[in-house]
Amino acid sequence: MPKESTTKSTRKAPEKRVQRRKKDPNAPKRGLSAYMFFANDNRDKVREDNPGISFGQVGKQLGDKWKALSETDRKPYDDKAAADKKRYEEEKAAYLAKAEEEEEEESS
Repeated sequence: MPKESTTKSTRKAPEKRVQRRKKDPNAPKRGLSAYMFFANDNRDKVREDNPGISFGQVGKQLGDKWKALSETDRKPYDDKAAADKKRYEEEKAAYLAKAEEEEEEESS
């Protein structure tokens, strides 16, 4: 039996791209995680111990070291992350309050 031809195309129609809002450069930067504070402190040492190591391998070694840390060794990084999170929340609240004021002024 011959194969029936279909009039429908099997290709999807090109979807319209959703335009993202531009990120405000004045918005506060997010707080770093405890791991990121650890990585920033130890990245140079890992590179120094392993010259010529690739970027991905540096990340892998940092991740392994982070997993091996005990709770007491992680505490200073957790404290830094908590302080940075508090800073971010305060800056964000001030930023949103300022944006709300500017919006009210524009609508008046």
